[in-house]
Amino acid sequence: MPDPRTAALIDAFRKVFGAAPTHGVRAPGRVNLIGEHTDYNHGFCLPMAIERDVRIVFAPRRDRIVRVVSLQQQEMATFELGESIPKAAGADSRWADYVKGCAQTLLGEHLVLRGADLAITGDVPLGSGLSSSAALEVATMHALLTVAGLHLSGEAIARLAQRAENEYVGTKCGILDQLSSSCANVGQAMLMDCRTLVLTPAPLPKGVAIVIADTGKRRGLVDSAYNERRAQCEAGAQALSVSHLRDVTLHGLWQATKAGKLTPLAKMRCEHVIAENGRTQAAFACLKAGDAVAFGQLMDQSHADLRDKFQVTCPELDDMVAIARSLPGCLGSRMTGAGFGGCTVSLVTEETVKTFVPLLTERYRALYDLPVAVYVTGAASGAGVLPLV
Repeated sequence: MPDPRTAALIDAFRKVFGAAPTHGVRAPGRVNLIGEHTDYNHGFCLPMAIERDVRIVFAPRRDRIVRVVSLQQQEMATFELGESIPKAAGADSRWADYVKGCAQTLLGEHLVLRGADLAITGDVPLGSGLSSSAALEVATMHALLTVAGLHLSGEAIARLAQRAENEYVGTKCGILDQLSSSCANVGQAMLMDCRTLVLTPAPLPKGVAIVIADTGKRRGLVDSAYNERRAQCEAGAQALSVSHLRDVTLHGLWQATKAGKLTPLAKMRCEHVIAENGRTQAAFACLKAGDAVAFGQLMDQSHADLRDKFQVTCPELDDMVAIARSLPGCLGSRMTGAGFGGCTVSLVTEETVKTFVPLLTERYRALYDLPVAVYVTGAASGAGVLPLV
C-alpha cells in the first residue's frame, strides 16, 4: 500500500482526470551544509538531500496536451507540446512555469515527448531555500521522460533542469540544487565539484543531527538580489582574468586589489567565494575524519562571511543563527540557500535535539511574528520511482 501522502495524491488524480495514474516519481529537496554561492563560480558545495520531496503521479495521453494539477496551489495548468510554450499568466501561476520550462527544454534537445496528465504535491516548504523548485523540475523531468519512454542519467537530468530554470523561468541558479535532488545518496552528504560535477560522498558525523529552521521569511529568487550577486562574481572573475572565481587564490586576490583591479565591493564578494571554497573542502575532510566540532566551526565562519562580505543574510536569518548557537548542544549554525530569507541549518548533538527544537522555536517567535518551522532530517536518496501499490 502507498503511504498516506501518495494515496492522497492518487485519489486527487482520479478525481481530476477520471482514471488512475500509471506511474509515480519523487524528487527530494536539499539542504546545503556549507558552500554557498560557490556553485555558479565553479566551486565546491556540500549538500545532502532531505526527507521532504515533490511527488508526481501521472499517465500518458494520446495527444500532445499536458494537463497538470498542483495540490498545493489548488490550480490546474494546460499546455500543448510545441516549439514555443507560453509562460503562465500571473504570479499565482508561476509554479506552472517550472513544469513548462522542463517540457520546453526537453523539446529543445529534439526529444520526442508525449502528452500526459500529471498531479503534483510536495512538502518542501516553498521559498524556504530548500530547493522546492529544483525538486519540482527534477521530478517533472523524470515524469515527462517516463511517459515518452526515454531515459537519461541523473547528471543529464540535473543539467537540463538547471537550464529550464536559467532560460525559461529566468533564475540564473547554479547546478547545486538540481544535482543534489537528482543524484544524492541516502545517509550521506556529498562534496560537489561544480566544475566537473563529480560527487564524492561522505557519511554524516555520528551522534549529531541536522536541524533545519525555517525563518518564515520568504523571498523569490527571480526578484531578489541573487542575480545581482552572480553578476558581481562574473565581473570580479573578468577583472581577475579568469573564467570563474574558483581559479583565484586569496594571494591572487590580494595582488589584484593592490593593483587597483577591484572595487572594495567586488573584493568583498570575491573574498567570500574564495574562502568558502576552502571551507567546504575542509568541511568534507572533517566529515571523513568524523570531526563534528571542527565542522560546526566552519559552518559558523561561513555564516559570518555570508552576512558581512556577501551580504545575503537578513535580520531573521542572523537572529535564528544566533539563537541556535546560544543553545546547548549546537556545534554550528548558518544560513542555507541563496539567502535573503528562508532557512538555517544547524549541527546539533543528538542528546540535545529534543530540547533544542522547542527552545529555538520559542525564542525566535519571541522576536518575530512569522510561521517558523523546525525540521530534524536525515540524508535522503535522490530522485526515483514512487511506488503506487
